Amino acid sequence: MLTVTTPAAPATARALPPAGRTPGPLKQRRWTILRWVSPLVLLALWQLGSALGLISQDVLPAPSLIAEAGVELIRNGQLADALTVSGVRVVEGLLLGGIVGVTLGSVVGLSRWAEATVDPPMQMLRALPHLGLIPLFILWFGIGELPKVLLVALGVSFPLYLNTFSAIRQIDPKMFETADVLGFSFRQRFSHIIVPSAAPQVLVGLRQSLAIAWLTLIVAEQINADKGIGFLINNARDFLRIDIIIFGLVVYALLGIATDAVVRVLERRALRYRA
Repeated sequence: MLTVTTPAAPATARALPPAGRTPGPLKQRRWTILRWVSPLVLLALWQLGSALGLISQDVLPAPSLIAEAGVELIRNGQLADALTVSGVRVVEGLLLGGIVGVTLGSVVGLSRWAEATVDPPMQMLRALPHLGLIPLFILWFGIGELPKVLLVALGVSFPLYLNTFSAIRQIDPKMFETADVLGFSFRQRFSHIIVPSAAPQVLVGLRQSLAIAWLTLIVAEQINADKGIGFLINNARDFLRIDIIIFGLVVYALLGIATDAVVRVLERRALRYRA
């Protein structure tokens, strides 16, 4: 009997890891350390350039001076008060805009009739720069808290609306056919099919909305505001305190990163069943 043997695969080919394999813990730790090292190196170069006089303090103060300005705001309590006011504005705007965006996105995603009647006006509003509506909002709602909250709500509603609408339309029709066979009610369809299937993309829309919320608040709080982080920045501009202005912008950035991290944790917990 003639026996045919196939040649063994080369050792190098067998040693290759499968495609899409996640890096090991040690390699992942190295990448994490590298992500922290690069900003620290940038800060060190910035501080060195300021110390050597290469960077003018009137244009860009040294990181140490910005940190001292932050400590000053923390000690006199101004930062805590401003964070409370700005945080309340973002939460109120996010809740209002989130309810509107998710509700309309669900209705339009589930109904062709709603898509034909509701979606065109929403797309027209989305095309408008919502920050350009600030003068109109001031004339309509005054200079109090309401126009700031409504601007944040307007900005955050569209990413949630689009992502909710798109997520519902991308659900596999076979799942709805199975629900028909099993005799699911609308409530059962919504809780067992629509919500789990749409949740990942809706959470992506929430992350986008949070970024827009802080961006909107930066502009809204610098127009006719008497409290909040934007007010601190505006007040520092009048006194030529560039260090406080930059510190305020850093606070905005850190708040955006922190809220995004919270949503990512929520996303991992909500979607742990996918593992």
